[in-house]
Amino acid sequence: MSNLNQRRKILKIIPVTKRTPQLIKQLTVVWENAVRNTHSFLTETDIQYFKNSMPDILTQIPNLIIAVNEQQLPIGFMGIDGSEIAMLFIDQKYRGQGVGKRLIQFGIKNYQADRLTVNEQNPQAVGFYEHIGFVAYQRHETDDQGKPFPVLKMKLNIRN
Repeated sequence: MSNLNQRRKILKIIPVTKRTPQLIKQLTVVWENAVRNTHSFLTETDIQYFKNSMPDILTQIPNLIIAVNEQQLPIGFMGIDGSEIAMLFIDQKYRGQGVGKRLIQFGIKNYQADRLTVNEQNPQAVGFYEHIGFVAYQRHETDDQGKPFPVLKMKLNIRN
């Protein structure tokens, strides 16, 4: 069995029904690992600000979906609010292995997720979403917290 097939076999996508303190802590670690490797425009102060907000955000997002490895440890997660993918973060060790794509496909299929917001200063993420079929339709100079991080609003291109 190829490495990729083996990863696909053991990777599980799970909608979270119980948000335990341990799970929230694990997801915050995944979040920090991902952000430190993809959000070079953030300062340490910014990272700490958002990190301190993560437990509340993860508890309040209506739909939380995680990807777990063979040890049942979270390696990525996605939050969905209505039909919007509100967050997607993948542990650096698992980036480029289809985890994000599988989470997005799960969100589209099971939650009709067809919109998202992405930091414009994270070109890898913008390219990833475009590759999956999302197109930018709006740009804002600030993020949802009013911080000076330009964001792009994207929607799924139904022609794909």
